Amino acid sequence: MAALALARGDGRYAKLLRSLVRVNLLILDDWGPERLGPEQRRDLLEMVEDRYDIGSLLITSQLPIERWYEIVGDPMLADAILDRIIHNAYRIELKATACASGALPRSSDEPAANCVT
Repeated sequence: MAALALARGDGRYAKLLRSLVRVNLLILDDWGPERLGPEQRRDLLEMVEDRYDIGSLLITSQLPIERWYEIVGDPMLADAILDRIIHNAYRIELKATACASGALPRSSDEPAANCVT
């Protein structure tokens, strides 16, 4: 999203958006740690609209989908964006253990040190 903001500033926005629409797989990694601003909402809507039924979109996020409306910020744009994303989506929700030290448990029954489940 930051690349689109920079491209808007130096006149490359339309070209960059066209290139993002054409890729077979667009990945939004670690989506949602911060609320979207007005331009970011419009950029995301334009990307998902232009890519709809053309290419794949992979979104990774630590936030549950229920909180995505909050991240988008504008309820009407959130409806439009999420409708296009979720309509044909495959959802894979992982239940994982977060380990601060990187230490893994010795067995599946035993939590690792410094881990939150």
